[in-house]
Amino acid sequence: MNPEKMVRQFLEKADIQINGPDPWDLQVHNNRFFLRVWANGSIGLGESYMEGWWDCEDLEGFFFRIIDAKLYNKVKGWRFAFNLIKAKLINRQTKNRSMRVAKMHYNLSNEMYSAMLGETMAYTCAYWKQAKNLDEAQYAKYDLICRKLDIKADDRILELGSGWGGFAKYASEKYGCHIVTVNIAKEQVKYARNICDDKLVSVCLCDYRDRDVYNPAGEKYDKIVSIGLCEHVGPKNYRSWFRLVFDQLKDRGLFLLHSIGSDRTKYISDSWIDKYIFPNGIIPSTLTLSRAMDGIFVMEDWHNFGSDYHLTLMEWFKNFDHYWKMKEKSNADLGISLKNISKDTFYRMLKYYLLSCAGCFRSRENSLWQIVMSKNGILGGYKPFR
Repeated sequence: MNPEKMVRQFLEKADIQINGPDPWDLQVHNNRFFLRVWANGSIGLGESYMEGWWDCEDLEGFFFRIIDAKLYNKVKGWRFAFNLIKAKLINRQTKNRSMRVAKMHYNLSNEMYSAMLGETMAYTCAYWKQAKNLDEAQYAKYDLICRKLDIKADDRILELGSGWGGFAKYASEKYGCHIVTVNIAKEQVKYARNICDDKLVSVCLCDYRDRDVYNPAGEKYDKIVSIGLCEHVGPKNYRSWFRLVFDQLKDRGLFLLHSIGSDRTKYISDSWIDKYIFPNGIIPSTLTLSRAMDGIFVMEDWHNFGSDYHLTLMEWFKNFDHYWKMKEKSNADLGISLKNISKDTFYRMLKYYLLSCAGCFRSRENSLWQIVMSKNGILGGYKPFR
């Protein structure tokens, strides 16, 4: 077996050449790249990029072609098989395991995330239907959610997974509702408490399963929303998660789930993403979610605007890239604890993450869903918004 020949032939199926003239072609700097990728698949590709073994002028275009040609998952390596077995046997999204992603990714740097995400600090897909820029698109997403939930001033809302508090701030200020919002990431909670009016918003540092912490009185809520948490819940927990939401909703109440989704059922994520970005995360599928909600909720509306995530990710990368280069130019402190990783490696890691995901959404491999569910159905029918 000749690893270089195999990799070249593999990439040619996606119109990608090694050291070719097009911006999406790979420029290989270390010939050990070929064996590493052929032996280790996704994680070998990602780690070799982080270490500078190869470059690509149009990294997003490279991943778009790989994924659009259905090649990306054909060389998985031993780590994929090992993680798949683990996922089948154990619950990778327990309360203790769920803390890892907060420590590793969400608590990195509020300064960096602020520069990357914009004024809303929204780290989920924006809604670009009529928006001209990222901030407009994120506010449009927040307002779309409020309209889908028909939020009113006297509503009490529960938000599972608050991020930096952007939705709670927007909904409470514009609609006057009261919100209890839950998060396990300390830096995000600190930020959210600082920007939200504590008379309208209660920000709780705890796991979504800690009902005795954020809802000790067993209150019933008019509406419940979850934006970007489902990807961390895990298929072994979907059913219990839906029951937890159902039990806290008032009769005829609405639940909106905003999540990345897939038309194919997966039990583990990409090996590189799992190791470096979102440990223990998994994208839900239409099958796993519909099975989990079966007999619990009435599904009122299922909206897919996954192509908007491509635009969102490209804007995030543009902002991150500008922030990073400005910091380097001024030799300023990045405000990030890099531990055993160099600044250049961290930059390449974030670039690889953002642009590989952008290519994935451009290819329509993944979707972005907003699913509206009701407790016992909305009498007279539910009116969807777009």
